Parts: sequence; C-alpha cells; structure tokens
Amino acid sequence: MHVLVFEDNLLWSTRLQNSLRSLGHVPEVLTSVPASTDAPLAIVNLGASRFDPAAVVPTLRALGVFVIGHAGHQEKAVLGAGKEAGCDRLATNSQITFDLKKVIELANLPGFEAPPG
Repeated sequence: MHVLVFEDNLLWSTRLQNSLRSLGHVPEVLTSVPASTDAPLAIVNLGASRFDPAAVVPTLRALGVFVIGHAGHQEKAVLGAGKEAGCDRLATNSQITFDLKKVIELANLPGFEAPPG
C-alpha cells in the first residue's frame, strides 16, 4: 500500500520508511500535500515544524486519505490539535515505533489486506 509520510525529522522519517517497507508498504516522505494521490493512508507528525499539520490534515482528508496523526504521549495539546484538525486516528510516537502494523490495521481501510507476517 502507498503510504504518505509527513515528517520533517530525518531520524523519524528514516525509521518510519524502514518500518513501512518491512511491512510491505511503499512510503513516500513529504512536507507538502500533492495535488492528487492514490495513497489511501497518510501518517503525519503533529509536532512538525517545517510544515503546518493543522493545514496538511484537512487537505489530505479532502483528498480522501485516511490520516493517522502522531505525537509524544505527553504532548496532549499537540494530539488534541490533531484531533481538531481532523485526524482519523491518533497514535503516540511509541505506538508508531513499536506497534505500527497494529496502528495501520486498526485504520480498517476499505479493501486493505494486511501483508502476511
């Protein structure tokens, strides 16, 4: 599955790309929303500084993309802003790191079948 990754931290973007590839997905790291996309899913760092998550999230949703926003577990205000922006699901950074497969499966995307393993 094609997954848009909105991340401005090189360490996080590399880690997330590797995790997504290991699960059989095709990640694309971005800091701005494309005019159109075939990706059914986006993962957005809600604490990013090089792009505005509050603008990115509703734009992705308008394109029909399911949005998972993430931030640190103690960043309650950041997670709350993600909810207000329209994220379909919120996750902590540790959930993204250690339970990415489950986080994606819980998105329950139409027509999505989890890769074996």
